[in-house]
Amino acid sequence: MLKKIGCFIIVSLLIQSLFAQGYDSKDTIRGTWITNVASNVLLSKDSILKAVNNCKQNKLNHIFVVVWNNGVTMYPSQVMEKYIGVKQSKRYKNFDPIECIINEAHKQNIKVHAWFEFGFSFAYKDSTNNWAKKYPHWIGRKRSGEMLNKNGFYWWNALHPEPQQFLTELVAEVVSKYNIDGVQGDDRMPANPSEGGYDEYSLKCYESEHNGSQPPSNAKDSMFINWKAQKLNIFAKQLYKKVKAVKPNCMVTWAPSIYPWCKQEYLQDWPTWLEEGYADYILPQLYRYNINAYEKILKELNETVPAKFKHKVFPGILTSLGDGYQSSAILTQQMIELNRKYGFMGEVFFYYETLNRLKEKIYK
Repeated sequence: MLKKIGCFIIVSLLIQSLFAQGYDSKDTIRGTWITNVASNVLLSKDSILKAVNNCKQNKLNHIFVVVWNNGVTMYPSQVMEKYIGVKQSKRYKNFDPIECIINEAHKQNIKVHAWFEFGFSFAYKDSTNNWAKKYPHWIGRKRSGEMLNKNGFYWWNALHPEPQQFLTELVAEVVSKYNIDGVQGDDRMPANPSEGGYDEYSLKCYESEHNGSQPPSNAKDSMFINWKAQKLNIFAKQLYKKVKAVKPNCMVTWAPSIYPWCKQEYLQDWPTWLEEGYADYILPQLYRYNINAYEKILKELNETVPAKFKHKVFPGILTSLGDGYQSSAILTQQMIELNRKYGFMGEVFFYYETLNRLKEKIYK
C-alpha cells in the first residue's frame, strides 16, 4: 500500500512539474480531433468560436480538424471540383469552416492541423457513389474480386498512382490555400486493408517485380504484406516531401493504429516512417475503455518506440464515441497520468465533444 501511495505521489509531482515548467513547450501536443460526424462544431462561426474557446480553457494547444470525409471536403476545393464535379460538402454552403477555425484558433495561439480522415476510403456503406462510377479502376479488390471493403468502408487501391495523385493534390491544395500549421493522415492514410492487392493494377505491378509470378493466395502472407506496406511507405515519404516543398514549416503527422496490428490489418508500417524521417509526429490510436487495457496497450507502445523518438509520439486517447460512450473524468485523468509515467509528454483526445460533457477540465 505504501509503495502504491508513493508511486501516486511521484506521478502527481511529475505531472505538476511538467505543467509548471514545460507545459507550453512547442514540442508538446495536447490536442483534440474535431469531426463533422456527431458534432455541430463546423456548422457556424459561433459554434467554432465556442469550441476554440473551450479548447483554450482546457489548455489544449493543437486542433486536428477534419477536411476530407465520406468522399467530400469540408472546404471549397478546386481539386474536388476537377475530379468529381463537387466543390464542397452540402452542409457548408456559402461557409468555409476550415478558414474560420484556423483564424479563431490562431487568435488563441492554438495550432490547427488539416485532418484527412477518410484517406484512401471513398465511401461508407455506399459502393455506388460518384467516385465508384467515375473511377472504377481505382477501386481495390479482394482475391475473390469483390470491392475492397472493411467495417463498412469502401476503399480505393492505395497502391494505384491515380488515387495517390488525387490525395497528394488535395493535401497540397490545403497547405497552399490556408495558413495551416499541419496536415494529418490517420488509419486510412497511408493505409489499405491488407485483404486487398488483387486488382488489375496491383497484379500487374506484382508480376513485373517478381518475374511474372502471381501474388500469394493468402493476402496476409508476410512477404505480400511487406511488399504492399513498402509501397505505402514510398507514398508517405513522397507526400511528406511534397508538403515540405510547399510549406517547409508545415507539420506532417500520422495517427495510425497500434503497431504491429496496424501493419497486419492496414499495411501501416509507421515505425519505418519515424526511422526514415517522414513523420514529424505519430499519434497512435490507443483506444481502450478501461485503465487496465489502456496500460497494456501503452506498454506495447513504449516497447515499440525507440527512446530517440519518444518526443515525437503522443498517444491518442478515446474519450467519447457519439452518444454511445463517454469516458469519465477520472478515467481520462488516469490515462494522462499513465502517459507521463511511461514518458509520453502529451496526448490527443478523440474527440472534441468530450470537452462539452466533462464537468472538470482535462488539464487543471
